[in-house]
Amino acid sequence: MTRSFGTRTLPAATALCALSFAASLARAGSRPGPGDGNGDGNDDGGAKAPQSLAETRLTMDKWIETQQIISKEQKEWQQGREILLGRVELVKNEIATITEKIAQAQTSVADANKKRDALNAENDQLKAVGAQLTEAVTAMEVELRKLWKSLPEPVQARLEPLHQRIPDDPTATRVSVTERFQNVLGILNEINKANSEITVNYEVHQLADGRPAEVQAIYIGLAQTWYVSGSSETGIGRPTADGWQWEPSKAIAADALKALEILQGKQSPAFVPLPVQLK
Repeated sequence: MTRSFGTRTLPAATALCALSFAASLARAGSRPGPGDGNGDGNDDGGAKAPQSLAETRLTMDKWIETQQIISKEQKEWQQGREILLGRVELVKNEIATITEKIAQAQTSVADANKKRDALNAENDQLKAVGAQLTEAVTAMEVELRKLWKSLPEPVQARLEPLHQRIPDDPTATRVSVTERFQNVLGILNEINKANSEITVNYEVHQLADGRPAEVQAIYIGLAQTWYVSGSSETGIGRPTADGWQWEPSKAIAADALKALEILQGKQSPAFVPLPVQLK
């Protein structure tokens, strides 16, 4: 059985049946009837008539069957055509949907690429800033190490925990730049605070005769110190790059003792002249 959509083609069986019907009619018309001579004078028309009628009925049956087949084929063809048209429409819709999704995906990819480029640029900028901050905090740590020896002993004692957190090798440390900055700022805040205060601290220093003794040291910020021993011996301390230098000084004995008593509340506040040397 053959089907063709768009141009209808009759099945081969239909064509054969039509030809058979036409041949049967031709044979029926060519057969001799009663009274027709056939050369022998015998009249056999009565015997041939039933056969022609039977053939005609058979041909009609085939024709009816052929018409039924044609009708069935047309119906199936129409149904098949509708099914195919429906499938074509469905495929078109799917293609449209897929095309739209592809366009959306391309847009999403383009947006993602833009965001990625922006993030990469921001990351590069952060790396550059991080490198600058690392360089800056390393330089500050180096300067703090140089400054450490010139700090007064009480300030060093107070800042020792923070000082120990300064990495020995900045390139090999696991401490983050943020933590290092916080540590440096903590040290600088304490140094700045100590530099704006006048404090009295109990220390042990060598007196003029070479023997060590406990003294009370008066610190004026980070720049100058005068000390007074229990036997009223006095001296001066000054910071250097290698630490503090101490030297006895009898000339400041009265003024140093008066300044100490004022700080202790034993005398009223007054102007006390004491030598200061700044470098």
